Amino acid sequence: MNKIRIIVFITALFSSLQLSAVEYKASMFGIKSNGTTLNTTSIQKAIDYISENGGGQLVFYVGRYLTGTIELKSNVTIRLEEGAILVGSTNIYDYNINTPYSSLVYANKQENIGITGKGVIDGQGRDVDYNLIDQIHKGIIKDNLANDRPSSRRPRCIYLRECRNVNISGIVIRNAGDWVQVYDQCQNLKIDRITVDSKAFWNNDGLDVVDCRDVMITNSFIDATDDAICFKSHDATKMCENVEVRNCVARSSANGIKFGTVTSGGYKNFRIINNKVYDTYRSAITIATPDGGTIDNILVDSLYAYNTGNAIYLRIGARWNKDRTGSMSNITIQNLYVEVPETKPDAGYEYEGPIEDLPRNISPASIVGLPGQDITNVTLRNINIVYPGGSNSNYAYRGIKPADLDSIPEMKSSYPEFSQFKELPAWGFYVRHARNITFENVTLTTRDKEYRPAIVLDDVKGATFTGMKYNEPGGNKKQLHIYKSTGIVQNKK
Repeated sequence: MNKIRIIVFITALFSSLQLSAVEYKASMFGIKSNGTTLNTTSIQKAIDYISENGGGQLVFYVGRYLTGTIELKSNVTIRLEEGAILVGSTNIYDYNINTPYSSLVYANKQENIGITGKGVIDGQGRDVDYNLIDQIHKGIIKDNLANDRPSSRRPRCIYLRECRNVNISGIVIRNAGDWVQVYDQCQNLKIDRITVDSKAFWNNDGLDVVDCRDVMITNSFIDATDDAICFKSHDATKMCENVEVRNCVARSSANGIKFGTVTSGGYKNFRIINNKVYDTYRSAITIATPDGGTIDNILVDSLYAYNTGNAIYLRIGARWNKDRTGSMSNITIQNLYVEVPETKPDAGYEYEGPIEDLPRNISPASIVGLPGQDITNVTLRNINIVYPGGSNSNYAYRGIKPADLDSIPEMKSSYPEFSQFKELPAWGFYVRHARNITFENVTLTTRDKEYRPAIVLDDVKGATFTGMKYNEPGGNKKQLHIYKSTGIVQNKK
């Protein structure tokens, strides 16, 4: 994010704070804190009144405030003081379920809004989802229950659409019925010092940022039963751009930090700095464009991942691209440390990631484009990945003979996950359909002996290796296998 954008962003946030200086106690509007009175109408009246009278903060003090969908309006900040809990109703009909934006807190085309403080939003997602399923089983609500889950209407905790100057800070968000929080086509979005603890039901993405511009996500902890920090692009005419994620910790039964899956427009100008991922089932970092979107200028610096199923997955696909050609270029991942375990890293979650795409041994980090759609200009610098090793060729086998490598399917229309190809022929990195790839000071370690080489290149046009280290017990075999590739340079440092 350039200096001009940062100045504009800070100025907008300062204006928002000035407009929110007037405080209104929730009790002034007859809002009850007993946990049983449904406050939807009185909270909405308070929000409308404050917005119509120049803006301010609606302050909730200690107590449980039961509500259905409330709609934030311009120049209004909800402030949840320590001990205040905004509690979602368990009655599905208390939510805006006849819109695409079913949620506890909703806003559309508003500006200078926020939710702040040390209090809690508790969506009671498991209970409300079970009640929704009950209505579906009774035939009152129509839903195909794909994978035994309602395909729509499940309420998020927060859904903000096309809003400007948004401040979400300090709060705890728990137990969403669907994605925990969604910021869709918003501009000037600040998320700071929040805690997400949402393992109530399937698809509990911790944080979804969709086609937003000028975003800061900092100092937050996210524990979710789906992708923890997730960027999406639903509109082919929009992009997520000018985004920074810094000093966050993520735990997930899916991916730690993910670009995608839906990537219609794309992502541009990202800085992912000094973050940690742990006990995460899928990849520490996934960057994927399966739907025709453009990905450009992404920096991942100082990412530390422990007990995660995969380190890096970069992928171009062609799933819902509607004749558009996806692209990925100018990706830098540096100062990365990852430990991949032998066992399932999210074991013990109430909703674990599925055991899928078997048989296979531990998968390598991967950079996989499509024929004629190379992933280009990727730099991997100061990388250290530790694998368990000990892969069993009698359990799952993929060799490095031409027939073995040619048998790996392209899977261009499949959902992009690191495990999708089943067994891959490398234990450290698998690179296919790529151009201008730089490995600099990359150390790959396996605790037990491997039958596979560390790195396999397939259809790579230009790759430079400098300062490579391979640590494998008894590993005196050739660790870099080159197939159908040109311009491969190996430098000794």
